[in-house]
Amino acid sequence: MEHGDLTEKIIGCAFRVYGTMGYGFLESVYEKSMIIELSALGLAVESQKPITVYYQDEVVGDFVADLLVEDAVVVELKSVRTLAQSHEVQLVNYLNATKLSVGLLLNFGEKKVEVKRKLRILLPDRARE
Repeated sequence: MEHGDLTEKIIGCAFRVYGTMGYGFLESVYEKSMIIELSALGLAVESQKPITVYYQDEVVGDFVADLLVEDAVVVELKSVRTLAQSHEVQLVNYLNATKLSVGLLLNFGEKKVEVKRKLRILLPDRARE
């Protein structure tokens, strides 16, 4: 899997954070804790990374990704009881907007860390008949 080693490191950091902090903090607390863990591994991490969305070369919106690690993996953090489909869709949209291929959705849930990996798959253009 593309960036497999990197995503495993990120997931390991999430489990260390959860092991120390447990459940119930705001997302921002987990985000700052993740930055500390990722930085301790020597990984480049950007927090609250602004991303512009385009439609036909026109700016149509902006959003902010929680973390961008090594300019390669978008990380979306949640602190909810359980993940919803809308959280996964959000991450896929972030991947499409950034043109990055790998994303992680990490939820510091009530009983455990939930992890969802998402890939943006590029399909070749079909020739018109």
